[in-house]
Amino acid sequence: MAFVPGGRIVAQALKAEGVSHLFTLCGGHIQMIYDGCLDEGIRVVDTRHEQSAAHAADGWARVTGRPGVVAVTAGPGITDAVTAIANAYRAQVPMVVLGGQAAQHWGYFGGKERGGLQEMNALELLRPVTKWAASVHESRRLGEYVQSAFRIATSGVPGPVFVEMPLDILMGGADDSEVIRYEGYRSEAQTLGDPEYIEHAAELIRQAERPMLIVGSQWRWSRRSEALAAFLNVAPMPTYLNGMARGALPPVHPTLFKQGRSSVLKKSDLVIVFGTPLDFRLGYGEKIPEAAKLIQVDLDGSELGRNRRVDVGIVGDTGQVLSQLSQSLGSSSLSWSGWLGEVGEIDEAASKAIMEESKSDAEPINPLRLCAEMNHFVDEKTIVIGDGGDFVATTAYMLDVEGQGNWMDPGPLGTLGVGPGYAMAAKLARPDHKVLLVLGDGSFGLNAMEFEAMARQGINVVGVVGNDARWMQIFRGQVAMYGEERTVATKLNHTRYDKVVEALGGHGEYVEKPADIRPALERAFAAGKPALVNVKIGESAFRKNALAV
Repeated sequence: MAFVPGGRIVAQALKAEGVSHLFTLCGGHIQMIYDGCLDEGIRVVDTRHEQSAAHAADGWARVTGRPGVVAVTAGPGITDAVTAIANAYRAQVPMVVLGGQAAQHWGYFGGKERGGLQEMNALELLRPVTKWAASVHESRRLGEYVQSAFRIATSGVPGPVFVEMPLDILMGGADDSEVIRYEGYRSEAQTLGDPEYIEHAAELIRQAERPMLIVGSQWRWSRRSEALAAFLNVAPMPTYLNGMARGALPPVHPTLFKQGRSSVLKKSDLVIVFGTPLDFRLGYGEKIPEAAKLIQVDLDGSELGRNRRVDVGIVGDTGQVLSQLSQSLGSSSLSWSGWLGEVGEIDEAASKAIMEESKSDAEPINPLRLCAEMNHFVDEKTIVIGDGGDFVATTAYMLDVEGQGNWMDPGPLGTLGVGPGYAMAAKLARPDHKVLLVLGDGSFGLNAMEFEAMARQGINVVGVVGNDARWMQIFRGQVAMYGEERTVATKLNHTRYDKVVEALGGHGEYVEKPADIRPALERAFAAGKPALVNVKIGESAFRKNALAV
């Protein structure tokens, strides 16, 4: 049998998983993997910072539903990626991280704990923010470890895994007959809810007079994503989407609402929460009235009842449980038309002031007007990425995103700088889609150099910077607590970020007048290269009381 180099063993295992792109920043410890990828037809996509490479792997998973893969070199290559790995861990996103390490056995290259170049204890660093962190000790087992990585990343609650591949293990290899790899190494079976608990939940739904449904990010990983719309045909109740569930229903769906969720929560007698924790986004459960019943569904049984009493807690996959509830309720005659009308009035009242601001001709440009103009370019084949604080929080409420995987934000860790990596992955995964990257001017600075990587590799996305020359979400809190004369570290300049992108090989636009927004966006999408529209914005009343704590 033929001898197979270690890097190619890794690439063969990736290829068997259907991996088509590997994200990376070059490093000597992992170059053998690149060589294997060339043999196996896997595209190597390079970034200007390991954080962006790991964000791209995260973004690939969000768009495709399959784990993204990143390879980073030893030592600082791994530490640079930690933030992105932690972000994926908190957001429950499956990704496979391949990390280099100094040689473990070869004397010329050092050997374990002899002070090799970039040697460090990466396993202990990453164990708190991964589902699994392990090191490969034999070249013939490289493929086996890759298989295990995909199995663990996708089973149960999804999440990132880390496989350390020392230099001598990758530079070695094995006879093809000795390489450990096998079929049937993982299952894609998903978890159904306990039938007794399903029936109990169905009974609470039948009895409810003012139910509401909140669906979160775990919906993205279900193979029964269509079950949400089917459930609402059976039980048409007010519905709110967050995280990776945004886009799960068309904007015109009769039970989908965006505004006034807190007011609706106060009036509800039954709250059903799917695949999202009772964390800060729901006031740690305190936004749900004590008198209301709570049905909570999650892949992680330890989340059920955390921070608040739960009446029915179901461990299960979002789509599968929705389908079970639909079947259980199938013979019921459920109608909450009066309640839906009341919620519609709440939504309309909350939206009225927003809609008025979205037509403003004020200068600097009102952020809501900018969002309204961007919305003209959003359809079912547009992926929208939010990377920032205050401006992106506005965008999340304003843009009519539709389709699975078509909205991405960092998730509950609130990491800035995710955008360029997400955007690169999104465009590569779905080249027939427009990619709209919405940035705060602060977050743009974290990974702006990725526009060079995109221009060089022909990855065409359109970024829009809401430029208010502030870290506004923090600035607002400083002013409220200490007064404007004591604000510090929160002021920026109205920098010409569009010129930065032009210098990096992209297309730039600068906008100060509302009437110029749409033409600038049209030119950006038609540019045939990565583009940035830098828009000078003011403030809106929509976020006037928002604090970043």
